[in-house]
Amino acid sequence: MSKFVVIGGKPLQGTVTVSGAKNAVLPIIAASLLTAEPVVLEDAPDLLDVSVMSQVVEAVGAHVVRDGTTLRLQAGQILNIETPHELVSKMRASFVTMGPLLAREGHVRISHPGGCAIGSRPINWHLKGLEALGAEIRMDHGYLDARAETLRGARIYLDFPSVGATENIMMAAVLARGVTILENAAQEPEIVDLANFLNEMGARVRGAGTSIVHIEGVKELHGAEHLVIPDRIEAGTYLLMAAAAGGDVLVENVIIDHLKPVLAKIEEAGIHFEDEGDGVRIIREGPYKAVDVKTQVHPGFPTDLQAPFMALLAKAQGSAMVTETVFENRFMHVDELKRMGADIKIDGRSALVQGVSRLAAAPVAAADLRAGAALILAALTAEGTTEISGVEHIDRGYERIEEKLAGIGGPICRED
Repeated sequence: MSKFVVIGGKPLQGTVTVSGAKNAVLPIIAASLLTAEPVVLEDAPDLLDVSVMSQVVEAVGAHVVRDGTTLRLQAGQILNIETPHELVSKMRASFVTMGPLLAREGHVRISHPGGCAIGSRPINWHLKGLEALGAEIRMDHGYLDARAETLRGARIYLDFPSVGATENIMMAAVLARGVTILENAAQEPEIVDLANFLNEMGARVRGAGTSIVHIEGVKELHGAEHLVIPDRIEAGTYLLMAAAAGGDVLVENVIIDHLKPVLAKIEEAGIHFEDEGDGVRIIREGPYKAVDVKTQVHPGFPTDLQAPFMALLAKAQGSAMVTETVFENRFMHVDELKRMGADIKIDGRSALVQGVSRLAAAPVAAADLRAGAALILAALTAEGTTEISGVEHIDRGYERIEEKLAGIGGPICRED
């Protein structure tokens, strides 16, 4: 197994470029199953999750080829309507293949999804929406078996603005007969990117990025070329790392509107940043203050940056309350930060962080993707050399993170 070795205490300097968004490209790969024609995705990050999703669509008949940051896919014929359990169990996002396969083939079998153990993420919102479109769904030996001779547009209200449910319903509805109105839809930028891709394929989707999405079904879709949006979570992670370690770092390939809640908290903490057009520059020399953070669905503060922000707060001046409202089990990084000297007390879904003057290196383990990013951030600010295991979680969502950090002076290396 691999581990990261990080030497703390060195300011960061230079430019780091953000890759395409993991959470955007995964449903777009699934959406490629909606057409028999070729699909080309540019700036597709080379990540473990992207590899798993590629294997999922290959398992049902798609042909996938990677050429650098370009991903070429073609599902000329669907050969298998059952997605392999061993792949679906690795990554929850693979569940969004249900909508496209149901829309194209009228039948899909898929096991319950896996992914990071950060809390309960019910699939009932997915199933409710697909059933409203006309699907009949039943459990069969651990698999969900969904059938629909004809999908028909419907008015669907989501009890919670689930990103995955919004994506699954959108992809099923684009080939349904009539109009679908999806209310209380997720509003994340990745939803907008998926809608743009579907429209490039000939779909008729309006309102993505708002709480009400209109989908007018079409008879068929065609191939398309699409540039994946930058990864706002990766961008936010590097901004927070630069803020924590200090120095002067330009984070390039950023859509600044996607980072407004994060930048607002960075500014509130007294850390200087500059809008560079397609990038954000972070400059920090002196101390910074603690600020309260409460995660929310978009456009609120993203839950995926809660762990790295808590690691930043570990050395802030004063105390701050971090409240997690999206997932109930997303404080798995806390014990590891405390091993490094952080002063954190958990009460239910809130954590009180009292800033300390120093963190000390310690052997720590990443329990999930964003916890891993938080531990790297903490290690950059700690005294001594920190060893981080659980690198496979970090590789799920950060492309060549050790190379990118090394490029801005981050003393990090990967060891087997």
